[in-house]
Amino acid sequence: MTRELTQLELLRELEPVAEENVHRHLSMAKDWHPHDYVPWDDGRNFAALGGVDWDPAQSRLGEVAKAAMITNLLTEDNLPSYHRVIAENFSRDGAWGTWIGRWTAEENKHSVVMRDYLVVTRGVDPVALENARMTHMTAGFHPDLQEGLLDAVTYVTFQELATRVSHRNTGRACGDPIADRMLARVAADENLHMMFYRNITGAALDLAPAQAMRAIVKILDNFQMPGATMPQFRRNAVLIAKGGIYDLRQHLDDVVLPVLRTWKVFERNDFSGEAETLREDLDDLLNGLRADAERFEEARDRALARAAARGKVAVR
Repeated sequence: MTRELTQLELLRELEPVAEENVHRHLSMAKDWHPHDYVPWDDGRNFAALGGVDWDPAQSRLGEVAKAAMITNLLTEDNLPSYHRVIAENFSRDGAWGTWIGRWTAEENKHSVVMRDYLVVTRGVDPVALENARMTHMTAGFHPDLQEGLLDAVTYVTFQELATRVSHRNTGRACGDPIADRMLARVAADENLHMMFYRNITGAALDLAPAQAMRAIVKILDNFQMPGATMPQFRRNAVLIAKGGIYDLRQHLDDVVLPVLRTWKVFERNDFSGEAETLREDLDDLLNGLRADAERFEEARDRALARAAARGKVAVR
């Protein structure tokens, strides 16, 4: 039986991969500045400075776009919690420490640019947005990462890609070329971040297949986006799913399966024992996700048909 590697051993063995991928990331990342993506000419003072406070009629965003923008922004806002989780499960030395700092600095741009856009364009109620931010950040983010490093890199692999998909689709749903361009830029960052974590997890599958597979099955079986505890998350998640921003089918087809294919999880011939059993568990889990996605799509189609029969327009 292959010996279980400790967290320290995993960090030490995977550090060369982390260093290689830090250099890879820095060679691919493009510098950009949040202020270049905000239509400042649309801005005006609020009542505290002699202007007019927000009114729903001022927003040019549909209900789905509002829900998605709020959910995506509040998710980005909770960066201090994510930084803490990553720092606790990685190392602040060497390539690991370099990555933590760089990743955090890049992620911080996302909440800056999205909030500036929403406030300047009066896309959503800024008071309600700030109150939700305070509640969400006070609660923090406390994932169950018993396997430490491997749970962490596996989770963020799927989460970063899910966030990329959500940002990209939100940009299109806004009906504003400025928002679309802004969120395409944010999504490009998320994709590069995903690649870093995906490559670390891929290397872990070679190094400690049973431990890595344990993390993959656990994370996918219990997957939740990091914003799940924010105010009105359930309502917004339903709108987002019905509006085609992010639903179970996209989660499966655009996030989970592409990552598993990259790792060649079902093609590998070096699994045995626990790793092989976990691969069978993963196959069962995927079949369950497929069934759930089909049920959601059928329910959504029935709801749309009922709305059409009543002469109602689908929420956008």
